[in-house]
Amino acid sequence: MLGCAQTGTGKTAAFALPIIHRLSQGPQAKKDSRRPVRCLILSPTRELTAQIADCIKTYGKHTPLTHAVIFGGVGQNPQVRALQHGVDILVATPGRLLDLMQQGYADLRHVGTLVLDEADRMLDMGFINDIRKVIAALPPNHGPHARQTLLFSATMPAEIRHLAEAILRDPVSVKVAPVAATADKIDQCVYHVPKKLKPQLLRHLVAAEHMTRVVVFTRTKHGADRVAKDLNRAGINAQAIHGNKKQTHRVRTLASFKSGAVPVLVATDIAARGLDVDAISHVFNYDIPEVPETYVHRIGRTARAGASGDAIAFCDPEERDLLRAIERLTRQSIPVRTDHPEYTNIPAPHHAEGDDSREHHPRRQGRPQRDGRHQTPRRDPHADHRGNQRGDRRDGQRQDQRPDQRQDSRDSRPRRPHTPGSGIVSRNAPHGPSDQRGGHQQRGHQAPSSGGHSPRPHGPRPAPHASHPADKPRPRTFGPRKGKGR
Repeated sequence: MLGCAQTGTGKTAAFALPIIHRLSQGPQAKKDSRRPVRCLILSPTRELTAQIADCIKTYGKHTPLTHAVIFGGVGQNPQVRALQHGVDILVATPGRLLDLMQQGYADLRHVGTLVLDEADRMLDMGFINDIRKVIAALPPNHGPHARQTLLFSATMPAEIRHLAEAILRDPVSVKVAPVAATADKIDQCVYHVPKKLKPQLLRHLVAAEHMTRVVVFTRTKHGADRVAKDLNRAGINAQAIHGNKKQTHRVRTLASFKSGAVPVLVATDIAARGLDVDAISHVFNYDIPEVPETYVHRIGRTARAGASGDAIAFCDPEERDLLRAIERLTRQSIPVRTDHPEYTNIPAPHHAEGDDSREHHPRRQGRPQRDGRHQTPRRDPHADHRGNQRGDRRDGQRQDQRPDQRQDSRDSRPRRPHTPGSGIVSRNAPHGPSDQRGGHQQRGHQAPSSGGHSPRPHGPRPAPHASHPADKPRPRTFGPRKGKGR
């Protein structure tokens, strides 16, 4: 069977009550024997799984049936013990169920009823492979002991319907309302507001209007954390819930929200499916969802069981295409509200005059020019490649020193003294007058040949300075260090 109905119309009770009635009227297992799993209910999120299990516990309180809930994020030992004792109804998420099946703890050979809640989410690309593995372990859906398969959802896209028909056999379709229809008592509206002004608008609306219990939906997990922190800084008690939170934190947050201790819940789409909390007055779509069907499930958290509620959406100019897709799906136009507050720190739509940015100069090439002494001059290809401003400046500071009084920090090894007339030329012999090492001219010899490093001059070494020993090496003027002076 394929059932479609609006959010908040009681789809959980629609399949839970008949299942409990049929199982309680059938043959029961003996007390000493292990109960086989006779009904399997699959849902996409941990929160929805726990909620369905609570409904099964409430509806079957006075029946001999037992049930267990299985989902990830918590230890599996209590779940394994429950399966070993035997359960009649098993409520699970596909991932943890497959883990226990591979370990040999979950036996599904006696399942007579399979329920897929939020079927459109269960049959999309994120769950379809896991669903097929689970169905392969179930009894067939034909023969004298055929399995019954039930699919329930508020939305059913065409491509998901084709997958459902491949799983179902001669299904009966039941529609309480048109597919993807929103509840009649939800008052919808939209604010066209830039993304940077959404926090101010949210703070204003939550503080100004009478909101008893609020759910704010964001597109990303980090966005949910940012919105919650911003509301808390403004004095509004809010907590975030998303997939990165530990399961114990998610349970505590939902419990605080249901009890009223936390009036604002900021969540991703894990709370958009089947979350049933009483008296939610407002639902905010802080970010327009990329999937139009998600909008229907989000606003369905309010106006449940005949109550009324408000759904407010914030639409950035870049999200208007997503808003039009939602209006096409729901076949209604969402009213636009213009009662914006007075915003502060409004971002300028254009850069100020004189702003030197790449947006004003899209064709500019190369690195930007710098001011003062840090500006790098254009390099002359015909000049000596060892000289630059830094070397010139350093040599200019040392022009008052004599060449034979400088220290060579790069080569401090002792040299053998040179004997005049021996024909040996010391490596530290001074160069000619035109040897421009770093921009400083030496005196006494001819200019070396151009290109590359200058060759060492030949000839007798001049007598050393009287105050300087002959074996002390002559320092060399450094060229440009790599990566410096630019």
